[in-house]
Amino acid sequence: MEKDFDGRVALVTGASRGIGYQLAKQLGSRGAHVIALARTVGGLEDLDDEIKSAGGQTTLVPVDLTDFDALDRLGAAIFERWKKLDIFIGNAGMLGTLAPLGHIKPKDFEKVMAVNVTANWRLIRSLDPLLRQSDAGRALFLTASQVRSCTAFWGLQTMSKAAVEAMARTWANESLQTRMKINLVDPGPTRTGLRAKAMPGEPPEKLPHPSEITGDLLALVTPDVKATGQLFDRVSREWHSF
Repeated sequence: MEKDFDGRVALVTGASRGIGYQLAKQLGSRGAHVIALARTVGGLEDLDDEIKSAGGQTTLVPVDLTDFDALDRLGAAIFERWKKLDIFIGNAGMLGTLAPLGHIKPKDFEKVMAVNVTANWRLIRSLDPLLRQSDAGRALFLTASQVRSCTAFWGLQTMSKAAVEAMARTWANESLQTRMKINLVDPGPTRTGLRAKAMPGEPPEKLPHPSEITGDLLALVTPDVKATGQLFDRVSREWHSF
């Protein structure tokens, strides 16, 4: 396999399963040192085994993304070891309850916002100085089509991902004078646990496996990417400006 990420340091959230697992696996197999964040230790250990078997290296960070103090410390730890970060992929996210807005429990609202929005903001605060030290710092956040359709009963997903989109675009605009590029991607329907929870009657075999879409996503964090503050729709293969 081509080592086109050789020498890069990449951080991936939600790396113990689904899209995050496959992104981390591919980055590691293609030469990057992967900093893998997730709550599930077993999934992280499986990832570590796969990357090592491909000749790559990982640093496992078992952490709950609502442990904001730990996220704040992460940047300092990365700086101490590598002095920089080349790639940040904000993949982790919660679906939350599918329900009318008036039926959503406050604790469910707060949990989804903490994981999908606040955690990414804390990571931006922690990682921004490191990405600025890279010769081609790249950040990529996963979003969803529901932001634009405002699908009924998907309020938690819609509101939280809309906030992520606004946050990523703002960060991109604040970084125009740097070498950083910050973008969003809508991966489209994919065979993940989150999708199965949202669409329990949908035949999973009709959806692409996460391993089938990672090539398209990783192309968005290479030094060749010139776009910033934009959204890439993987299904239509179109860039969208705001």
